[in-house]
Amino acid sequence: MSNQPTLRTERLVLRPFAPSDADEVHAILQEKEIASNTLHIPHPYPEGMAAEWITAHPSKWARGDGAIFAGTLPDDGRIVLAVGIEVEPPHRRAELGYWVARPFWNQGYATEAARAVMAFGFAELGLHRVQANHYSRNPSSGAVLRKLGMRHEGRLRQHTYKWGVFEDIELYGILKDEMKGVRVTLESVDGVRVG
Repeated sequence: MSNQPTLRTERLVLRPFAPSDADEVHAILQEKEIASNTLHIPHPYPEGMAAEWITAHPSKWARGDGAIFAGTLPDDGRIVLAVGIEVEPPHRRAELGYWVARPFWNQGYATEAARAVMAFGFAELGLHRVQANHYSRNPSSGAVLRKLGMRHEGRLRQHTYKWGVFEDIELYGILKDEMKGVRVTLESVDGVRVG
C-alpha cells in the first residue's frame, strides 16, 4: 500500500490527517486535560505545532514506522480523536497511542477507533504485538486498554517527568493471536479498495 488507507468503523471514519485539519487539531489540543494525560503534547499548545505534526505523517507511513489516523464523524467530518501506532518493524511490534477531543469523552470512541487500528496493524502490517501505556493517575485509559483485550504487564515507577512531577506508567500489551473477531473495512485515500 503506497497511501495510508482509510478505515471505517461503526461510527467513525479513520482517515489520514490533512493539512487543512491543523486549525481544528490546534483548537482541540488547547485543552489542558488532554495535554496532562499525554507524554508529548505541551500546554499551552503552540501555534504551528499541529501543522508540523501533520506534515510528518506521510513520511512516517512511507518508511513503515507508523500510521496516524484522524477519527472523524461521517456526517460532518468533525475530528473526534487521533489514534496511531508507532511501528518497530524489526520486532513486528507497535505502540498504540490516542487522544480524544473533550466533547467526545466517555462515549466509547477511543475503544472503537483503537480496536480498528490494532486489527489493521495485525492484519495488514504483519504485527505480532501491540503495546500501550498510560499514567497511573489516569485509570480511564487503563479501562480503554482492558476493553481492547490488552493485559496489564506492569508498572514503571516514576518513569516519566511531566510538569515537575515524576509519573508512574502502567504498561499493557496484546499479541496477535489474542485479538479475535475484529475486522475493519479498508479503503485507500484515492478510493481504490484494498481489503
